[in-house]
Amino acid sequence: MRTIYPIFRYPDPRAAMDWLDAAFGFRVHAAHEAPDGTVAHAELVLDTGMIMLGARADAPPRPADDDWSVYVAVSDVDAHCARARAAGAEIIREPFDTDYGSRDYSARDLAGNVWSFGTYRP
Repeated sequence: MRTIYPIFRYPDPRAAMDWLDAAFGFRVHAAHEAPDGTVAHAELVLDTGMIMLGARADAPPRPADDDWSVYVAVSDVDAHCARARAAGAEIIREPFDTDYGSRDYSARDLAGNVWSFGTYRP
C-alpha cells in the first residue's frame, strides 16, 4: 500500500507528464483538468510508487535546490540513467556503487527538481 506521495509543481504539467514518462518511466495513473483545460492534478506511477503533480502557479515557495531530493528504487540503474540521459535529463551524479550495497545516480528534471534513483530498497 502506498502511504507517501511526493508532490511536484511544474510550469507546464502536461509537458512534465510526457517528460517524466520518457525520461524516468512514470506512467499516468490519473489526470484531472481545470476548467481552462490545464492539468490541475495528476498522479503518475512507477512500479508500486506514486507521485503527484500540478501547476506551479499555486505552489508554495520552493526549497533551495540542494535541500531535498526524491529517491526512487529501480532495478537497473545504468539502463534507467541511459533512458533519462536520452530524454534530456541533466545527470548530476553518474551511476556509482555505495558502501551500503546500492547503485545510485541523480538527475535534474526539466524544472530543476533533483531525483535520485538506485537499487536500495529498505
